[in-house]
Amino acid sequence: MKLYLKQKFFSWKDQSTVKDELGNDKYYIEGKVFSVGKKLRVYDPNGTELAFVRQKVASFMPRFIVEIGGEEKAMIVKKFSFFKPKYYVQGPEWEVMGDVFGHDYTVSAGEIPVVSVHKKWMSWGDVYELDIADNADEILALATVLAIDAVLDAQENAAATT
Repeated sequence: MKLYLKQKFFSWKDQSTVKDELGNDKYYIEGKVFSVGKKLRVYDPNGTELAFVRQKVASFMPRFIVEIGGEEKAMIVKKFSFFKPKYYVQGPEWEVMGDVFGHDYTVSAGEIPVVSVHKKWMSWGDVYELDIADNADEILALATVLAIDAVLDAQENAAATT
């Protein structure tokens, strides 16, 4: 199943819409503008919260915790590396491989792909195509991609201010 995540180009707060293959709104993502650490919430079209992604602030390397139904399901950890960013998803034991900076990567459980991410170029705002292998992993896979994107966004903002 494919999902399309579109981030709003001009927005005062973090807002994203996730559409299905037919172009219908499937999920909404909202983030807090002024908070300690990044916080994102995933909602269905009826406004029901499906997932909460929050940054663990007191850690050397970026870490994000994913809660679904009030229960911690995963922690996305950026590993220390000199050249290529490396991520690991504790909980479901997923690994992230590919070009994370170019937004062309795969999250896998061993040899089995969970979600493949590809950034669409030449669009207003960022548009990502997520190809999710199993519907059962849909919310956790989406939350994992959001956490990785939050780390990349923070790095781009830090680089822009130096």
